[in-house]
Amino acid sequence: MDILAANTAPDAIARRAETLDTIAAVLPIDRRDKLAEILSDQDVETLKHLVNEGMGANTLRALTSDFAYLEAWCLAATESPLPWPAPEALLLKFVAHHLWDPTRRESDPQHGMPPEVDQSLRDGGFLRSAGPHAPATVGRRLANWSTLTKWRGLDGAFASPTLKSAIRLAVRAVPRTRRRKSAKAVTGDVLAKLLATCSGDSLRDLRDRAILMVAFGSGGRRRSEVAGLRKEQLTIEPPVTVEDGSPLPSLSIHLGRTKNSGAGQDEVVYLTGRPVEALHAWLAAAKIDGGSVFRAIDRWGNVSRRALDPKAVNDIVKLRVEMARLEVGEFSAHGLRSGYLTEAANRGIPLPEAMEQSRHRSLQQASSYYNNATRRSGRATRIMG
Repeated sequence: MDILAANTAPDAIARRAETLDTIAAVLPIDRRDKLAEILSDQDVETLKHLVNEGMGANTLRALTSDFAYLEAWCLAATESPLPWPAPEALLLKFVAHHLWDPTRRESDPQHGMPPEVDQSLRDGGFLRSAGPHAPATVGRRLANWSTLTKWRGLDGAFASPTLKSAIRLAVRAVPRTRRRKSAKAVTGDVLAKLLATCSGDSLRDLRDRAILMVAFGSGGRRRSEVAGLRKEQLTIEPPVTVEDGSPLPSLSIHLGRTKNSGAGQDEVVYLTGRPVEALHAWLAAAKIDGGSVFRAIDRWGNVSRRALDPKAVNDIVKLRVEMARLEVGEFSAHGLRSGYLTEAANRGIPLPEAMEQSRHRSLQQASSYYNNATRRSGRATRIMG
């Protein structure tokens, strides 16, 4: 039996799926069953080792996604698994398949990614967008490929002048305009419309309402942070006293180490009022007393034991956008993050205070959302008014 056949044997796939499920509590992974088919035993053992070494979950999640894509692409492009180390010719082929000139493609169908490779990746669910990839995406995947090679104690050709020159020329030939992850921010008025679509008492309504309110109310959490949230990260806090009103329920969310935090630093954000009530309603209805907070629900209304995939959070946001009769293409889960800061600006909340909750470290990035909300009506635009 050859290596590829052994890698795809049913018992081997089942064994890898079980290992992936074992580490999923630490590292929520998209489409584990598909990964079990694509990744080799050694690939899965590498991921298990990295989880045990304490690498950040977000970093591991991105690396795993790229790892699976590289394996799927190599199988489609060469009919063989990824070789370790990869020869320079294979790295150059990867660049040629992902960074190409759409104008030249019109006269030369074989320019860029061959149609049969493209179709294979689409059939496997690894490729969704059309056209050449973003240079940043190609650069990240090559960097992760290089990192995985080094972890195996091998040297690759990633620093070769030929590869660097090929990337530089390809990027020049295919200029791309950088776009925000979400064209529009999910501000308070938009959020209200989304929440109106999940005002019922069904499990899906309760879950989706809690997701929207927790993600927004806790400072615009990333979809990976929402999907990976566990009951053990929640701590009940004393009620918050407000003027002329009843005390509001409060809890803290211990995010642990995040994308923007330092090593070993535990990021903490707070929820107060309605988001806490929505979260408690979901946990009670779903009978969740430990483990993953947000989970899939099958068509029969059964709540899964597995955490939602990060992509599922984005799908939920888009579904609620569609149900609210808004333009689906204009909003995504990232809009909750930008929307939090935009809404904070609209309500006159000082930027430093808003950043304490959003946990942005870059003043420039945070202020870009903040300033867009305040500049239009600010004094600078009314200098001749």
